[in-house]
Amino acid sequence: SQDAVAGSRFIADWSDGPIKKALNFVSPLRQVLIVGHGTLSEMLVNAVDSEKKTQVRANFRTFQAKGSDAQITLLTLQSIRGYDIAFESMRHKIDQLGYTEEHDVSIMYDRLIADYQPYNPKTVVAISQDEMAFQAAHDIIKTYIEIARLNEPGILADADSEFLHDYRVSLRKVRSVVSLFKGVYSDEQTQTLKQSFSDLMSPTGRLRDLDVYLLDREHYFVLLPESLHEGLSILFDLFETERNTHLKKMRAHLKSPAYNKSINSLLSLFSGSDDLQPGTNADHSAYLYARELIWKRYRKVCKIARAIDLTTADSEVHDLRIHCKKLRYLMEFFSPMFPAKKIKGLIRALKLLQDNLGLFNDYLVQQDSLH
Repeated sequence: SQDAVAGSRFIADWSDGPIKKALNFVSPLRQVLIVGHGTLSEMLVNAVDSEKKTQVRANFRTFQAKGSDAQITLLTLQSIRGYDIAFESMRHKIDQLGYTEEHDVSIMYDRLIADYQPYNPKTVVAISQDEMAFQAAHDIIKTYIEIARLNEPGILADADSEFLHDYRVSLRKVRSVVSLFKGVYSDEQTQTLKQSFSDLMSPTGRLRDLDVYLLDREHYFVLLPESLHEGLSILFDLFETERNTHLKKMRAHLKSPAYNKSINSLLSLFSGSDDLQPGTNADHSAYLYARELIWKRYRKVCKIARAIDLTTADSEVHDLRIHCKKLRYLMEFFSPMFPAKKIKGLIRALKLLQDNLGLFNDYLVQQDSLH
């Protein structure tokens, strides 16, 4: 436990303490959100002998969900020096009573919170080496449509900027599968799917750009002398106003019958429907197909990279970024098929290059915007 900071929504705003330290894996851009309400009751029990000497301590913590009968009790036993036999006896008795020793905290969520949906934007889709390319594409697309949908409530609530970012990444990955898995779907089907997912992405672009500007606000105040801060404040006020306008449009888009009809139709299409038209590569081995796609994209990246020097046009650097992104998506999609340690190392190295290229692109966009 640690003292709370009134009104702080982000872990980065908290003072240093054990909870902040335990949550240091959480992005500073993510807001802490309430997923359930309830009551915690705590009871400390001393197990004593005939001489009233404590031999074992037991701490009971009971979580009771608000508005329901759902509850769970966690028991922690504490041994007392010199009374190891008593401690083992107590553990044995608890085992006999049928209680389970469980360290997975997600069980608490499942039992206490109705309709709880665990959220993991970096889900790895299991693909076996004997799977066909057509089925692999199905599984990947369906997974990322579902992840995109999990981000919708966070976008509507404007909880933090990462919900929109993860939503865009999920749809971008889906679009990449459609365009990169050449020949898995018929040409006509591929064009229809590309257009459908492009339409879903189009309302999100400007809002994301504005989020990037506003997240970097403090950085720009550091860069500029104090005499220019007033003008910078005016600029960011304009960005804030424009962002509010685009957020309203985005909320209206997500709530619209047309959007829900479109995304539900796509989800249904990839959930076992026979309406998808396979292409000439549909029956290829997913493993052999993956190797071919990754190798081809890698060579493309190398060709572009080798030609870059100080005179290279910005547009060509941007092309390199796009091809690196496509290469990484392919490697991530098919990562279950390759040795985990090797593929993770390659993806990590590629991500470093992508981050650099991403900053380069952000600065270009921001320069145009400032002009």
